Amino acid sequence: MKDYSLDKIRDTVVLRNTDELIARDCLTTAELLAHVAAVDERKLYLMAAFPSMVAWCCSKLRMTRAAAFRRIQAARTARQYPAMFPALAEGRLHLTAVCMLAPHLSAANAAELLAAAAGRTAEEIEAMLAARFPRTELLPLVEAIPSSRRDFDNGLTSTHGGEARDEFRQLALTRVVEASPAANPTPIAHQRFALHVSIGQGAHDKLRYSQELFSHQIRQGDLEAMFELALDQLIVVGEKRKFAASDRPQRVACKSTNPRHIPNRVKREVWKRDGGQCTFVSDSGHRCEARTLIEYDHVEEVARGGRATVARIRLRCRAHNQFTAEQTFGREFMANKREEARLPLPAA
Repeated sequence: MKDYSLDKIRDTVVLRNTDELIARDCLTTAELLAHVAAVDERKLYLMAAFPSMVAWCCSKLRMTRAAAFRRIQAARTARQYPAMFPALAEGRLHLTAVCMLAPHLSAANAAELLAAAAGRTAEEIEAMLAARFPRTELLPLVEAIPSSRRDFDNGLTSTHGGEARDEFRQLALTRVVEASPAANPTPIAHQRFALHVSIGQGAHDKLRYSQELFSHQIRQGDLEAMFELALDQLIVVGEKRKFAASDRPQRVACKSTNPRHIPNRVKREVWKRDGGQCTFVSDSGHRCEARTLIEYDHVEEVARGGRATVARIRLRCRAHNQFTAEQTFGREFMANKREEARLPLPAA
């Protein structure tokens, strides 16, 4: 086992070794971002049975979500502006600098901003950006993200599906989310969590009215009980909508001429069989852990005669559903299909 005690190492050697380690760390950071960018661009995380880059970084590379967001954002930015890679490798830019510069970079100003940020601390870069891109002194409670910012995802909207746009929204909102007191449930004790949320007037009025309706069963100030009751009802609605859950399912299925129609009985059995989880499995045997954006998928494509039976239907997350379709029909074909689906229907 390596001994990390430096008690017997001379001061000059410690200082020299530290300089060498910093230089090596800069080079490693640049190489890691280049590999993260390649995995992202080629969608290799899908082949490894992960629904997104964030999931791959967190589960496979054991990064925290914050670290994953930063490295994905930095990798996509450096992929778009390749001069960042040598700047990172040589220590002229650090990871924080790349993330700070990312929202402000364009083809016209990239070279100038990278040169201006070289060798500067995060505080110095923050001051430089504030001078070049002044913002209002009033801090907004919610920041609007222009739709054109989706092109920050390396401009590859045709090769990245909805999961890439969702990830970009997460990346763009990271600073706002991290600044909030508790955007997600936070463990505070055994099986106890703290949740901080701001609500609008409509939700406030509904909450007060709900408290009045259930005032005999639930003490009015008990928001936890109201919240859990609301979640119980939401789950009932969601399960019915998602996999046709019912206490009294119909014995005779409704007939449909739509070849994509999946009978409710099939939905229920497939959902139970697959456990509400994506069924994509990588070559190494890892099963995708996604339980959000789950869709029903024909094992054999409908265009090729696939039938909606329990044996021929499976659950896939949206990312792996699209990935499988691209493997079958080609990426360009599926990109055109997605673009057609976004176009407005012609007027009657």
